[in-house]
Amino acid sequence: MNTVTIDAFGGDRNRPPLLAVRELCKFFPIYSQGIFRRKLGDVKAVNQVSFDLYPNETRGLVGESGCGKSTTVRTILRALDFTSGHAYFNYGGPDQYVELGTLGSSELVELRKSMQMIFQDPFSSLNPRMTVGQIVSEPLQIHHLAKGSELEDRVDEMLREVGLRPEHKTRYPHAFSGGQRQRIGIARALIMNPKFVVADEAVSALDVSVQAQVINLLSDLKEQRGLSYIFVAHDLEVVRHICDRVAVMYAGRIVELAPTEELFENPHHPYTKLLLASAPVPDPDQRTLPPNPGEVADAGNLPKGCAFTPRCPLCCESCSETVPELKPINDHHWVACPFCTGER
Repeated sequence: MNTVTIDAFGGDRNRPPLLAVRELCKFFPIYSQGIFRRKLGDVKAVNQVSFDLYPNETRGLVGESGCGKSTTVRTILRALDFTSGHAYFNYGGPDQYVELGTLGSSELVELRKSMQMIFQDPFSSLNPRMTVGQIVSEPLQIHHLAKGSELEDRVDEMLREVGLRPEHKTRYPHAFSGGQRQRIGIARALIMNPKFVVADEAVSALDVSVQAQVINLLSDLKEQRGLSYIFVAHDLEVVRHICDRVAVMYAGRIVELAPTEELFENPHHPYTKLLLASAPVPDPDQRTLPPNPGEVADAGNLPKGCAFTPRCPLCCESCSETVPELKPINDHHWVACPFCTGER
């Protein structure tokens, strides 16, 4: 694998990131109907996305449905091919990065040991025809990392680590609750000791009490194993609890990057303020939505300038002409709005 050296972006410049994403794009073409199909445009699901993920860090990725969160992480993991841009992963020592978008199939197979995913739906993500033991051991068997008694011992240890019992190995997924199924999914993702894990809405399908258990489990495993997460979620309180830094996405672009508490206590971008104001609160009388919450932008028909312009209380004429760049307002807080970066 060829290695590269990168510069830090939107984070701690004093240590190398584990994952560095630079100007990542994933477009889906739109074609006309009929025999003679012609390309009409693109759905710009992910558009010029850049951020860093550091060792033993949880990076939150938030935004409304359809903003490109899941497409971003699936593209980084190469479940989808890049349209353009770069993603660099530190697979070895300091400054030893491999560019994920250029890897062939055999190289990706090797790298999958270090990158795994926990899926949203604990029901459809597990094969109903396989036992728990077969599900959890499958990654080890595919990569020829263990067999025989060693395989059994590693599966037993992994099940204990996620709060299940070794005797559960012989049961099928239908015999478990949603929270237990998600623990099985977590065990499957971590059995190969990855460095980097994507949790794509990993607790959204669970009851509130079970959510808390799974979130605490993920936090404990992060500390025990030195993991780094990208945590995709809609629930902002969950994000605030588990994440170290947060990236806010709108219409395929990141509009704000900041440490978690700074983002929640001092949001700058108008969309971030709208998103935080829209979160449910125990007392409805204390909830104050902006006067024009509006609708999510259509990624297949974005306006020429800033996609948030139709909903923005600060916009001016130039906002309709120019797409704002993500720029720093301090060492760790980046915003894509000229009014927030002092350019207006």
